Amino acid sequence: MRKAIPLLCILSIVIISFASVADKKQAVKKSNRALEGTVKTRIGKLKFVKGYPSNSTIEKLYNELDFQRAVQAYIWALPLVEMAEWQKAQKDVFKAGTNDFVTYQTATQKLGILTANATTPYMMAFPNLKETGPMVFEIPAGPTAGGLLDFWQRPFSDLGQTGPDKGKGAKYLIFGPGHPKINAAKGYIFVRSPTWNVFLGHRVLHPDPVVAQKLTLAHKLYPYADRKNPKVSRHISSEGLDWEAFQPRGLTYFERMAGILEIEPVEPRDYMIMAMLRPLGIEPGVKFNPTKEQKEILEEAAIVGEAMARANSYEKRFEGARVWEGKYWEKALFITDTDQDLDTHTQLDERASWFYEAIGVTDGMMGKIVGAGQVYLEAQKDSEGNWLDGGKNYKITVPANAPVKQFWSFTVYDNDDRCLIDTGELPDKSSRMDLEWNKDGSVDLYFGPELPKGAPKANWTKTVLGEGWFTYFRLYAPTQPYFDQSWQLPDIEKLN
Repeated sequence: MRKAIPLLCILSIVIISFASVADKKQAVKKSNRALEGTVKTRIGKLKFVKGYPSNSTIEKLYNELDFQRAVQAYIWALPLVEMAEWQKAQKDVFKAGTNDFVTYQTATQKLGILTANATTPYMMAFPNLKETGPMVFEIPAGPTAGGLLDFWQRPFSDLGQTGPDKGKGAKYLIFGPGHPKINAAKGYIFVRSPTWNVFLGHRVLHPDPVVAQKLTLAHKLYPYADRKNPKVSRHISSEGLDWEAFQPRGLTYFERMAGILEIEPVEPRDYMIMAMLRPLGIEPGVKFNPTKEQKEILEEAAIVGEAMARANSYEKRFEGARVWEGKYWEKALFITDTDQDLDTHTQLDERASWFYEAIGVTDGMMGKIVGAGQVYLEAQKDSEGNWLDGGKNYKITVPANAPVKQFWSFTVYDNDDRCLIDTGELPDKSSRMDLEWNKDGSVDLYFGPELPKGAPKANWTKTVLGEGWFTYFRLYAPTQPYFDQSWQLPDIEKLN
């Protein structure tokens, strides 16, 4: 007969067992505590005591939180800040009013514009519809192209040949986000901007400069309220003025951002970023007045943000960005649609890649229309995959029968400010120029700080010693051989 085990012994065994299990769980819990003691991270050492961050760690984490958010806000706001900076130049440098255009005709006049076309004249206006009310834009009949964009650079209407007027001339009536439609108005093409500030970018494509100038001066812009007796639209030349339209650097970048966000409506897709900006002193309806600490964070964020934007533009990691297999040519404009959105996300990096380098987008610029619009191809590297160097000589042969109904152009830009390189000479070669062509219809183009031996001067574009450069190859009214890839452009080759 077994002896009965005393109840006290049983309870002791159970308590010891539970204690042992608890000790093991506690040991496992402690071993799984990632935030205890001193933790090494990419932002430095973080110190925790019984799970709580030390005071110095809290300060470091909040500074890093604000910095990371500021860097991402920099990338997010590239199209918006670019618009705000150019609008400021229109008002402060050119003294352009509500009814006025600023015209940019020569390469010298376009030196402040991101990746400007050096071939065709531009006219630009930046009306604030909150101040003016609905605006009327009159376009004459003729070969013109352009677009009306909101300040996020989303077109709400093409203009000219690829717009509703189809190059036949029209009056556009432009409404802001809060304007009621004027149903009594007849004879207008009605369009509405999602933002109060609007970018009106237009260009005349007629090859005859006399005709082109006449068409340019026939464009008119005025408030609808003044339609019975509108003021004459001035066409102000940018000749001889020093100005910039690309994103400013340092704290000024965030000042421009804050200024526009004070008045523009915020869309649901941007709520999360707007929440991140609040601790940095940037929110709608509030004047930007950053503290010393905020200024320091924002100034460094502008440096890192631009560095990321530059990498995102010049070394694209988007699948399908290369135009032709085995070549370094890329699609400069890589957003899927002009509204920049897909079903599941906004194309944040894709739009940042384009708007760091360029300004404006329209349906005609998307490179999807056979026989109309434009295609933008980009190269920053030579055939060996090395960055293009302003101190070296290069050559490319444009094959015969280029797939264009209008013309093609090869334009060289400074890789720092993304504007036309300033050498005192035209940084552009096009099929409209008097180039020396090969017998088979192809043409050799040369790039370098000095004219390469044996190269015709007419075919040479001067580059700047000690600076990098990149190029856009534009096809105006691209034809089917581009789309089916039966015509391809070779890589740029470095000359020995």
